[in-house]
Amino acid sequence: MGISIHVQAKTDYSYLFSSLGTSVANAVSSNWLSDYAAIKNGSYAKLMKAYYAENSSDEVKSMAAETTVNRSSALSKDDAKTLAKVQSTTDALKESADKLIATDKDSVFASEDMDTIYKAVSDFVNDYNSVIGAAGSASSTSVANRVQNMSNITNISSRSLAKVGITINSDKSLSIDAEAFKSADLETVKDLFNGKGTYGYNMSAQASYISFAADQEASKANTYTFNGTYANNYSAGSIFSYWF
Repeated sequence: MGISIHVQAKTDYSYLFSSLGTSVANAVSSNWLSDYAAIKNGSYAKLMKAYYAENSSDEVKSMAAETTVNRSSALSKDDAKTLAKVQSTTDALKESADKLIATDKDSVFASEDMDTIYKAVSDFVNDYNSVIGAAGSASSTSVANRVQNMSNITNISSRSLAKVGITINSDKSLSIDAEAFKSADLETVKDLFNGKGTYGYNMSAQASYISFAADQEASKANTYTFNGTYANNYSAGSIFSYWF
């Protein structure tokens, strides 16, 4: 059987209100969380002031337009796009690493064909580099620390990687020399990537940890919507939707 490492990273809390009574459910559906945010940040007071002013309709609409919330991860150091990129690249890295560490009959090492194995390792290198690039745009300390852990493990394995034509660049990315790889000893390659406890196995784990850190960072901005569902990215001021 193949080897796969799984870290539960994405948790959906939308069930929290599912078993509550009708009165509470109605409170959720009235979007009281967003209403509270509007009151706290002063938007509600501005709305009321505009309502009682002359030509209130125009002013209210203007007020609503000015207070449109930027739906990015407002409470996170990184925006949603950056965190999503980190997660998608780490998911790809985990997939390519898991393909290499598999030891079943469908393992890429089963045929002992170096061209096939090179393709799988080359995909791994490309996915590894994508994670380095995506994480480089992130400001989250937790994401940065996880990526640094991944880089540290790679540095520790640098001599073994060099034996199969893989080198570490100054920007922490990897390069693979096709000719050097294909002429390398197959057992050395397997020791690096195939099975538990290998470099490939550790990279699968690190990919999961980085993805988890990005997901946790994104969850800082999560809240409930007006209809009681759980939504990514914090939103406030939707009280205005009731006026138009």
